[in-house]
Amino acid sequence: MSEIPLSPVGREQIHKLEAILLVNSILRPEVLEELRNPEERITWVDSLAVAAAALAREKAKMTIPRIAEELGRTETTIRNHLQGKTRAGQIVRETYEKIAREGITIMLPQAVFSEEVSRLKSELENERKKREEVEKLLDDVRRALTELLDQIGR
Repeated sequence: MSEIPLSPVGREQIHKLEAILLVNSILRPEVLEELRNPEERITWVDSLAVAAAALAREKAKMTIPRIAEELGRTETTIRNHLQGKTRAGQIVRETYEKIAREGITIMLPQAVFSEEVSRLKSELENERKKREEVEKLLDDVRRALTELLDQIGR
């Protein structure tokens, strides 16, 4: 896996850090618990996304006015996220510090991978069975056509 740009240079690195911060923040147990509430889910995800985007840009040495303009938020909102005055800002900053300290890229629980792999294997097996059924049907149709053509040709 490639290196995490803790001090990004350029758009690509900013977006990479932003994505890593957002995914790792969302997958924290306390955030997943908060996301169970459907009424708060959109607000939480939006706040985390803005906080992650703001922090990634701050680490790229952007000014608060420029960050606010790019993200379409007020300077006060950006400042609050960056100073940890919001819960989302605190979470994203903690996530950044953990990544910087431990070199974590994406904290996906093994169970997520296992469930996804099992689901994909099951889907693949179903698709294989369907393909075999269609191939068998095609063979039957070919045989029937060949028989009909033989009868017509006599």
